[in-house]
Amino acid sequence: MRILVKGAGVGGLAAAFALHRAGHRVTLCEKAPGLGAGASWLAGGMLAPFCERESAEERVLTEGLRAADWWEAAVPGAVTRAGTLVVAPERDMSELDRFARRTRGYEWLDADGIAALEPALSGRFRRALFFREEAHLDPRRVMTTLTERLGAEGVSVRLGAAAMEDGFDRVVDCTGAARRGDLARLRAVRGEMLHLETDEVTLSRPVRLLHPRHPLYVVPRGEGRFMVGATMIESETEGLVSTRSVMELLNAAYALHPAFGEAHLAEAAAGLRPAFPDNLPDIHEEGRMLFLNGFYRHGFLLAPSMAEALVARLAEASSPILSKGAVA
Repeated sequence: MRILVKGAGVGGLAAAFALHRAGHRVTLCEKAPGLGAGASWLAGGMLAPFCERESAEERVLTEGLRAADWWEAAVPGAVTRAGTLVVAPERDMSELDRFARRTRGYEWLDADGIAALEPALSGRFRRALFFREEAHLDPRRVMTTLTERLGAEGVSVRLGAAAMEDGFDRVVDCTGAARRGDLARLRAVRGEMLHLETDEVTLSRPVRLLHPRHPLYVVPRGEGRFMVGATMIESETEGLVSTRSVMELLNAAYALHPAFGEAHLAEAAAGLRPAFPDNLPDIHEEGRMLFLNGFYRHGFLLAPSMAEALVARLAEASSPILSKGAVA
């Protein structure tokens, strides 16, 4: 089929790649002039299904377990399989115990184990959880490389162009929070993040710092750069990061390692994540239009399974595409 994919965030890129590999003639259209306009560009890129299960449905774990292999096939060399380290200050050790009760797939580390895994954190934490099977990637590298691969393999990639829907058998809309008001019960959840630069800290994997009010994760990007995130604010207000959020993120980063107090603040940004009431993505059909939306904070984790589900549904041409009810 001739298929138009609208939106070059993580959902649109994954959908375009899966549809292309399934043999369809795909056009990918993004109205912004580049790839950095949406929330996907600001993502942490953590492929952490076990950790995310702490506050999400079982589906996030079962479908997310396939994400690392899928992204590695789409962008070879992009996935770092170093696991996730979860720590808590001594005063918040109950948060670590609570996290352990709500998850699986981890092993306990003592202070020596933490130091062996992340020497920069030596002597800073007494206990930690290590999720060995988890992975991470750099969203910006993945999005850029996958876009280039799609173009090289014959997909028509149109950045900075309005989507003309005539002439296509199907249109797949992956435009995220822009569909608020068009898709029933779709809301936006504001997320804010920082990029810090310092040569005084070296981490090999994402580290989650548990805190009753301000949980934080730090993801190494290489060359002394770290992504620090992220707030989860039930707000549809776009714009710059609030001063309060910057303070909270910086204070939490300092609690992880004091050297972050001297780091250079290279970037502060905010984006709107699209979410349905159950915080799970969904596919909905209206005529020849299909809407793939609602990734919430699980874009890179669940985009692969949703893209494959989209391919499977299109293959069932004689069967109606049923929504699970998140949209009307």
